Amino acid sequence: MSNVVMEKSLDFAVRCVKLYNYLREERHEYVLSKQMVRSGTSIGANISESQGAQSSPDFIAKLHVSLKEVRETGYWFLVLYRADYITEKEYNSVNADLDELIALLTSILKSTKVNAS
Repeated sequence: MSNVVMEKSLDFAVRCVKLYNYLREERHEYVLSKQMVRSGTSIGANISESQGAQSSPDFIAKLHVSLKEVRETGYWFLVLYRADYITEKEYNSVNADLDELIALLTSILKSTKVNAS
């Protein structure tokens, strides 16, 4: 597995935690930010968990869960943006990170499936 996807997912998790703290402390937003931080930190946790997979199908399943978490996180960021908790610039920046994680995970999944065949 690429160390790039591990590092990017960790950086993204830290970004989510920092935003969560800001939204709670400065904007007094508790519900949406909690959903965002849960799914945002789960991305890397599932990628990390995939490293201990017992088989190729187990590895693939864990990465699929991670990919689903990326998409869920994107949803929560869209809600935060439309509810005016984050700016358009912040939303676009986060979306770029999410798109990059999707591309990396999709690439790893495709190559793993090809190699498992």
